Amino acid sequence: MEKQEMNMMDKLSKMFNLDFQEPNDNIWLQSAKTLSRIIGVLGMLLPLLLWLFLVIVNQYFKVLPSISHYYFTRSNVIFIIVVSLIAIFLLVYKKGKGGFFWSTIAAIGALLLLLFPTNAITQNCCDICDSVNIAHIENNSFRNIFHYISAAIFLGSLAIMSLFVFTRENKDKLEFKPESCTPSKVTNQNVVYRVCGVIMVFSLLAIVVGSFDTNFKPIYEANNLTFWMEVIAVEAFGFSWLVKGEAFFKSK
Repeated sequence: MEKQEMNMMDKLSKMFNLDFQEPNDNIWLQSAKTLSRIIGVLGMLLPLLLWLFLVIVNQYFKVLPSISHYYFTRSNVIFIIVVSLIAIFLLVYKKGKGGFFWSTIAAIGALLLLLFPTNAITQNCCDICDSVNIAHIENNSFRNIFHYISAAIFLGSLAIMSLFVFTRENKDKLEFKPESCTPSKVTNQNVVYRVCGVIMVFSLLAIVVGSFDTNFKPIYEANNLTFWMEVIAVEAFGFSWLVKGEAFFKSK
């Protein structure tokens, strides 16, 4: 049992770049790679945790109209904590001027979408109300629009980081620190960043089209495609940051 615990600690230490040999006055959350990995893990786990918690607590297996609607369910604690943690870690991420700027914008968007929640599901989905809803606020068009703008800023900024900031940092690494990386592996990283960024952009565009296209809207809403597009965008964001933290596709 003790050996298994040690093996688990070794794996976690390696994944999150922990060094227990450092002086006690140093905190481990100083490495940009560690921050990137934590942000990536939190992002990728968020949709699964929200859905799974309702399955466990309420035996509710369906997905809600959007990730944001979990704010009104028993999963709200998970939603608030995880999004807040992502925002905090994005605020302290300082990998270059571009990275700091866009991560700060993304963090502000994340905090604003929590402060200005979407309209309550009680107004739209009566079957959901009875089984999982625990909160209600009056609908407000301004708050609802501001929420989705904040969410778009959050995910859009992360898409920009994946498409442009991460790839530019890799370009600088090849130019100024060629000994720290392998060109072919850096190229692979850039491919992943661009693919993830494009996926995020197209997911956001799909949400916009589904919200305003009257011909597509009935199919869109019937299949909760806002939720699934958000999941795709968040998973792409999370994977991009895991690659940035070199949990996968290492640069050397």
